[in-house]
Amino acid sequence: MDFRRGRKREDPEINLIPFIDVLLVVLIFLMVTTTYSKFTELQITLPTADAEKAVERPFEINVTVDAKGNYTVNNVPVSFHGVDGLAEDLKHAAATGPDGQPLAQPARDPVIIVNADQFAMHQMVINVLEAARLAGYDKLTFAAQTGGQK
Repeated sequence: MDFRRGRKREDPEINLIPFIDVLLVVLIFLMVTTTYSKFTELQITLPTADAEKAVERPFEINVTVDAKGNYTVNNVPVSFHGVDGLAEDLKHAAATGPDGQPLAQPARDPVIIVNADQFAMHQMVINVLEAARLAGYDKLTFAAQTGGQK
């Protein structure tokens, strides 16, 4: 430590000229290398949404076969008088709506849903398949009920 009196401290000197020179060089570099335009356009592909038409459910004819040998077509009991009679019942079900009222135009290609009891004889289900073939319907679906009685 220097405790001498009379010695005056010199003020620090800040020289800004080299700083200004470097700043001007950077500014000139940016001006030369940057492209300026009045309008800036960004190419953005915006998402679009298209609502498809809801898939219409096909006309269905429910044929139930129980273990006792009874047939029902759209919850209407029908008596079995042969495969031809069952085919006529399927055609009639295609010409009427779910409420039993006649349709203006019969269903063109309905889906036949065969609900068979697990104890129903196989020949009864085959009769429904044959009746659907005779009626000209080729879309068939099967469902099995497991709660029937012998």
